[in-house]
Amino acid sequence: QVQLVESGGGLVQAGGSLRLSCAASGLTFSMYTMAWFRQTPGKEREFVAAISRSGGRTYPDSVKGRFTISKDNAKSTVFLQMNSLKPEDTAVYYCAATQSWSGTRTYTRDNDYNAWGQGTQVTVSS
Repeated sequence: QVQLVESGGGLVQAGGSLRLSCAASGLTFSMYTMAWFRQTPGKEREFVAAISRSGGRTYPDSVKGRFTISKDNAKSTVFLQMNSLKPEDTAVYYCAATQSWSGTRTYTRDNDYNAWGQGTQVTVSS
């Protein structure tokens, strides 16, 4: 059974940084595309970043240049480095995984992913 456990959320002032981690177990990590999504109350889950098996990265314009996704295959962990945080980045951040036969493909839709973490709260104060 795939299990994803996020950590690293918290309260930070605007302009600050946070680093989220997602520890994965129950899967062959190198065979999975990994991603981060976020959600605020009353809104749909929003794509934040994805990393392919080969390390290719995809971001939406809203976080491009500020957020960086990375992974450590040896530790089955994916990270999200968030810099220059804004109040509108406030959300619950979720780690997601999907097995991918493509080494280079990333996915940006939440229904492309079939394993999810419990989420970690990120709050950015103005």
